[in-house]
Amino acid sequence: MTPMRTLVTAGRVLGQIRNDPRTIVLLLVVPSLLIGLVAWIFDETDAFATIGPAMLALFPFIVMFLVTSISTLRERRSGTLERLLSMPLGRGDFILGYTLAFGLLAVVQTAVAVTYATLVCGLEIEGSVWLLFVVAVADALLGTALGLLASAFARTEFQVVQFMPVLVFPQILLGGIFLPRDQLPEVLEVVGDWLPLSHAIDALTAVATGDEDSGYIWLRVAFIACWIVGAIVVGSLTLRRRTP
Repeated sequence: MTPMRTLVTAGRVLGQIRNDPRTIVLLLVVPSLLIGLVAWIFDETDAFATIGPAMLALFPFIVMFLVTSISTLRERRSGTLERLLSMPLGRGDFILGYTLAFGLLAVVQTAVAVTYATLVCGLEIEGSVWLLFVVAVADALLGTALGLLASAFARTEFQVVQFMPVLVFPQILLGGIFLPRDQLPEVLEVVGDWLPLSHAIDALTAVATGDEDSGYIWLRVAFIACWIVGAIVVGSLTLRRRTP
């Protein structure tokens, strides 16, 4: 792997997305609109103050997972990946290039979502807004990494969607959005504690409420980072040149 090849791959991906307005809207606008919809639903109550941080974790995570996995899969199905790997470009360069490209998009997406949630939807943040931003970026990168992992195994866009009940839905159900994890059955609580989205939700909620110190939050960011690295490594090792 070489940094130059990784940067070239990232630049190529960003160039493709720049010419696709629908993907740009999906990445940068849709998560904020969904957060706004949730805030509107609970406009007459105080519920958004409680679930708002979880929405900052949920919607960017899902969108990044879908866009990254489908984009990477199309590269393989079209034969582009096979042509690229016939050149001096390794699987690691390809995966890291995609991670860098979508990581930059995740930063922009998070900036839009956090700004919209706080300034437009009225989400009150008792802790550091910058720390909230860091956790939200880590959460969006998690969606990117798991999307890359799913694309390494899927053969069609439909199969990518089929991976959602495996990689995404359990994290939503056990992440503490619907019921605090300490109120779940013991086995489900243990499983939920090992899922990265749970830690993203915990960290964002802690920043929003100001109930925990920064050490608590950074520990959860580190846990998410471990999942990101693991997903990228496994994805690069299992990536196929072309879909049969």
